[in-house]
Amino acid sequence: MLEEFKKFAMRGNVVDMAVGIIIGAAFGKIVDSLVKDLIMPPIGMLLGKVDFANLFFVMKEGAAPGPYLSVDAAQKAGAVTFNYGLFINTCISFVIVAFAVFILIRAINRLQAAEPPAAPAEPVTPEDIVLLREIRDALKK
Repeated sequence: MLEEFKKFAMRGNVVDMAVGIIIGAAFGKIVDSLVKDLIMPPIGMLLGKVDFANLFFVMKEGAAPGPYLSVDAAQKAGAVTFNYGLFINTCISFVIVAFAVFILIRAINRLQAAEPPAAPAEPVTPEDIVLLREIRDALKK
């Protein structure tokens, strides 16, 4: 069974999939940082200095009564929060990742379409056979 697993794990598509997952995880972190650190701050500034990561409302007060300045503060106090700002950030991250995958697939499809199909070989005619025999005979002399 170990040999069978080793054979399975070393197949090309399994290794390719593993590399894809690792690259995908790293890409996800980059996109998360892009959204959180570069895209959302200017949008928040345009909308009146709003930090989307801290848009929430309290569904149930915690041990220490609010108001809470951040999601972390509310959760540390034991409050139950509805974190719609984090959801907005996640949706924006998803749209960016989906768009990047779309662009990648589109480029791959264009590369595959750019490869011209192999031309079928022309059929051998009787004249070709005669010519080949003449060449063969000339080489023998």
